[in-house]
Amino acid sequence: MLEAIKDRKSTGPSLTVKWAFASSVFIFIVFTIFAVVTYKTSVDLLTTNERKKMERIVQKVEERLSIQDSDLTIITTISELQREDEAEGDRDEGQKNNAGTLLSEITAEGVVLNVYSPDKFLVYSSDGKEINLIQKESDGLKTVGLGQETGYLKTQEIHSALNGKLIGYIQIFYKLDEFYLLRTELLIVLLILECLSMLISSVLGFFLANYFLNPIKILKNTMEIIKDDPKSEMKMEELNTNDELEDLAKIFNEMILQMRAYIESQEQFVSDVSHELRTPVAIVEGHLSMLARWGKDDPEVLAKGIDASLQEISRMKNLVQEMLELSRAEVMDDSFLSKTTWAKEVVQRTVENFRLLHADFEIIFEDQLPKDKIVKFYKYHFEQLMIIMIDNAIKYSKDDHRIIVSVALAGSGESERVKISIQDFGEGMSQEDAGKIFNRFYRVDKARARTKGGNGLGLSIAKKFITNYKGTITVDTELDKGTTFTIYLPLALNQFETID
Repeated sequence: MLEAIKDRKSTGPSLTVKWAFASSVFIFIVFTIFAVVTYKTSVDLLTTNERKKMERIVQKVEERLSIQDSDLTIITTISELQREDEAEGDRDEGQKNNAGTLLSEITAEGVVLNVYSPDKFLVYSSDGKEINLIQKESDGLKTVGLGQETGYLKTQEIHSALNGKLIGYIQIFYKLDEFYLLRTELLIVLLILECLSMLISSVLGFFLANYFLNPIKILKNTMEIIKDDPKSEMKMEELNTNDELEDLAKIFNEMILQMRAYIESQEQFVSDVSHELRTPVAIVEGHLSMLARWGKDDPEVLAKGIDASLQEISRMKNLVQEMLELSRAEVMDDSFLSKTTWAKEVVQRTVENFRLLHADFEIIFEDQLPKDKIVKFYKYHFEQLMIIMIDNAIKYSKDDHRIIVSVALAGSGESERVKISIQDFGEGMSQEDAGKIFNRFYRVDKARARTKGGNGLGLSIAKKFITNYKGTITVDTELDKGTTFTIYLPLALNQFETID
């Protein structure tokens, strides 16, 4: 079947492409937000860590040099910086792995220390370069550039812890080369991950969209084929996905079956109507042709020709009327299906009307139905149903002109129904005929039915009404002894439903 379904060009991008694009954009936005938050958080954490290292070094240098009671010199500075810590607990794990002196720690951290005398002359430089004192003191760290390097710069006055005298200045430059390198690498990694996520999400989104939307694609192509050829046997394959798409495929197949049945029914209907109308038209044409040639001069022939033509025209009129009734029953408005009516009242009134029309018939009404029972049936349709059924019983009665119409309740509880029986004592029919009498234009004895004015549509209309209102009809018949039609109609669920 899939080979028969050919893709048709769409007017725009397919749903698969749109889904893949939308998923990629969504993943891109989500990952971009994640990357930005991760980058900012990481940079802030690294910056805080670097500032803490800088502050700790400044504090240690100040503590070492402030124990002097005179101006700082190169000898006293180097002596204090190379002195090992007395308490190992003063250093963290990273520092314990390095040399034990403060000077080695400063060198390992990439810090440049300059010591100045109170007169701001350079006394000591850890990297051997002469750099003037940039500022006296700063309340906080500042990021500055020295040459081609960038880092934190801190200037601090050194006062003697013994006498409080200003004994010099320290200027510490903390290089941020590793920090910037790590920040750049983090940014590159996040950008690479984002590109990979977009690529993976696009490919994955495309395949997932194609997988999930493939049934819809098949459904669309199947609909296109059926649109071009309504008689095509094409239908949706079974999906077995246990989801809404499987339900959609089943509903679509059921709809296609109903549509094909309707098309076949319409074709049969047109064929049957054409066949049924052909005979009366031919009869009328034959009589008129005869009258046109020579019959108009013969009063007796003229009268017979006119009577025969009027009879056939009347039969055609009845046929057209029944065709209209059947068409209305087949395309019934759903609003009728919610209407209700009093069952006993309609049946009793119909029986009384037929008693007046057919005085030569004994129409017996056996009433065992409570007066307050309501059926889910539109009043006009219910009356039409009873007229069709009683009229059919009268047409096919023979010498015994008795008709028994009974109405009662059947079943109990939720399965309780109104049971209506129409019994005649006429011709009856064979079991083979009994299985076909609800077909359109079917007549047990076409020759006799033509004299009775039947077109074979009445029972078809009745069956359609009953089916539409969720009822059932059965037939019990015996040849030359009579027929009994039994109808079961649903009751209204409560007394508050609309009664027409």
